[in-house]
Amino acid sequence: MFPISCFQRLRSSIGLGTNVARSRFLKQHALTFARQQSSNAPSKSPRSWSPIIIGSIASGLIGYSLSAFGKPSLTSQVLEEAEPKYGTPKDFEQAIKELRALFGSDDVVSTHPEDLRIHGFSENDYHPSAPHTVIVYPKSTEDVVKIVKTAVKYRMPVTPFSGGTCLEGSFRGSPIGGICVDMSGMNKIIEIHEADSDLVCQPGVGWMEINEMLQQKGIPLFFPLDPGPGATIGGMMSTGCSGTNAVRYGTAKGEWFLNATVVLPSGEVIKTRQRARKSSAGFDTTKLFIGAEGTLGIITEVTIRLAPVLPTTVAVVNFPDVKRATEAVIDVINRGVGIQCVELCDSELMRSINLYGASQRKYPEQDSLFFKFQGPTPASIAETAKIVKEIVQKHGGTGFELARSEKEARDLWADRKNALFSSLALLEGSRGWSTDVCVPISKLPQLVLETKKDLERLGLVSTLVGHVGDGNFHTCLLFRNDKELEIVREAVHIMVERAIKLEGTCTGEHGVGIGKREYLCEELGEGTVELMRSVKRTIDPLGLFNPGKLYPDKIDKKSKH
Repeated sequence: MFPISCFQRLRSSIGLGTNVARSRFLKQHALTFARQQSSNAPSKSPRSWSPIIIGSIASGLIGYSLSAFGKPSLTSQVLEEAEPKYGTPKDFEQAIKELRALFGSDDVVSTHPEDLRIHGFSENDYHPSAPHTVIVYPKSTEDVVKIVKTAVKYRMPVTPFSGGTCLEGSFRGSPIGGICVDMSGMNKIIEIHEADSDLVCQPGVGWMEINEMLQQKGIPLFFPLDPGPGATIGGMMSTGCSGTNAVRYGTAKGEWFLNATVVLPSGEVIKTRQRARKSSAGFDTTKLFIGAEGTLGIITEVTIRLAPVLPTTVAVVNFPDVKRATEAVIDVINRGVGIQCVELCDSELMRSINLYGASQRKYPEQDSLFFKFQGPTPASIAETAKIVKEIVQKHGGTGFELARSEKEARDLWADRKNALFSSLALLEGSRGWSTDVCVPISKLPQLVLETKKDLERLGLVSTLVGHVGDGNFHTCLLFRNDKELEIVREAVHIMVERAIKLEGTCTGEHGVGIGKREYLCEELGEGTVELMRSVKRTIDPLGLFNPGKLYPDKIDKKSKH
């Protein structure tokens, strides 16, 4: 059902007769367009339903755009795919004045140069930077509605900002400026339902903060998605993230986000579903916003699923090469034993851990696997460790070492989690470009081996770490100057192209942003990408929400690497 206010606005903006006539015209236009498209495509059946289906969808999308915004001109944007038209600098100045009047505090609305720089730039990536015009710090859903309605009035781009840990430029400003909505002040945990294993929170709270709070309260539950430190729930949902626990618990695109409250580009507020653990009531609108990177709406409240905390321990084992290490992982996963995490660290990363000096031990500088075993009892964990040890030895694994205490397990795992900082120790004065790809797990040995050969051929110093249990791996490519940075860009392009050819993805868990959007058509196909664009145009016909992210430009026929 559409919100009643949509229809009220529609009635007030246009007369009934005009509305009916326009509706008929638009439906006819949409059906004609659909028939033309259908006639150009081969059909497997003498009677194709494509024109009717496409026409019905187009009519529905058009109707939503009219009801949500009440402006006939927006409909023509949907049909003709016109470029968004933004406000002038004077419009933006007036919008800032209005925002200050609405919130009445400089703590909420900021145009300080350093504030603008921090929100439009990242130390974590090397994509083009663009400052925002103003930063606004909402405290509630109602605050976000005020911001969005002001943005619509003055045609200002709107970019949500959460933890600021994204590696693909998702929170960069628009080249013309706009409003950055910093959600860090919306960081409350609203409700904990221990009996239901779920929790309601605002988007600015971090996953680490949630797990620490649950532990302090003695609640034996945790949120298992574990991307980088500093990541927040809103950003995690928006980028479709995951982490080391994905081999056991899956990703953000699983069932970990039960529902979301979202402010749409029209200023309407929706809640995607109720709190029940499962529902077959229509299609899953929650997932519409997972991975949308703030281009369809601003998330203001989320219900997340929690998992029981189980005992764990950690083991490490060395291999002659990454190929045999990844083949061992495939066998381990297929045995169905209690694995929470399995991480591949190549020989260069193991060398960097020794150089970095934070570890209490010196590791053999060989390609290695770090396992985190999980089970309800010590006996079950011991049995898992025994089975895994037997499997890895068949693949040439040596030096299998199981932690003898909880402290030793924490120390071993900390060495793995320090991968980025350790990597920088390999090349003095260097910076690191971190990127990831993901392929079907059976294709991972080939991808890892060929990637390492490419990096050696290009003369790059690099480390490789992989969440190999689900076919995902990361490289940290080191460089010291602009010339080496260009070689790094070339290496990223080669790695992405190879992953896609192996039926994989250009981004396993970092999102798309501006860094990976040029690969989407190659990976997903033009039809799928056009469907994504159609959804975007329907929900955000003015093109105000996080423009320039996620969706490839029409002119992107080939990578510009």
